[in-house]
Amino acid sequence: MGGAVPVITVDGPSGAGKGTIAHLLADKLGWHLLDSGALYRVTGQACLIEGVDWDDHAGVAEVARRLDVTFTPAPSGEILVAYRGEDVSAAIRTEEGGRGASTVAAIPAVREALLERQRELRRPPGLVADGRDMGTVVFADAPLKFFLTASARERAQRRYKQLIAKGESVSLPRLLQDIEERDARDASRDVSPLVPAEDAIVIDSTATPIAEVLRQVWDTVKEKGLI
Repeated sequence: MGGAVPVITVDGPSGAGKGTIAHLLADKLGWHLLDSGALYRVTGQACLIEGVDWDDHAGVAEVARRLDVTFTPAPSGEILVAYRGEDVSAAIRTEEGGRGASTVAAIPAVREALLERQRELRRPPGLVADGRDMGTVVFADAPLKFFLTASARERAQRRYKQLIAKGESVSLPRLLQDIEERDARDASRDVSPLVPAEDAIVIDSTATPIAEVLRQVWDTVKEKGLI
């Protein structure tokens, strides 16, 4: 199958809108969706469940290799995520879940363990892959790559509004600090650092409504003849 199955990659930092765009694009195309960040979040959460410290690289890598995770579409349009049959959808979307994902993703053995699992999701009619190294490493041969970005302050404000809407008590300055620290970890790691692929189309969503970003992406998909 391999390269015969088209892949569109959507990379970028946390809060840039890549998850929303990837989900909308996959729905519009009728293609499969890969939320690679969820795999790393589940790995971090699984470590908490199994009592494995995130600094224990060998232990975390073993958790990743044996990861028993399932993704189930919900009527709401969300994807329910379960680890060993236990729903962890909410837990992996917390700020701690984000820190865990960023921490374990910096471990080379973890990235290696999850690489083939991600590539196995390349199935007809096509795949929209959302992550941080989809276009540079996992699907480097993808015919179309996007890289979404936005200022750290804008991304912190978006996350703040999301969490407040869920009834959570959060600090905007702390969110901004967490995002800046995560950006630094993602950009400086030795394996698969967060950078746009050389052939990626970069879109700054700081002051651009999500509907306009989707329009730009969709127009490019049509221009590439992927519809």
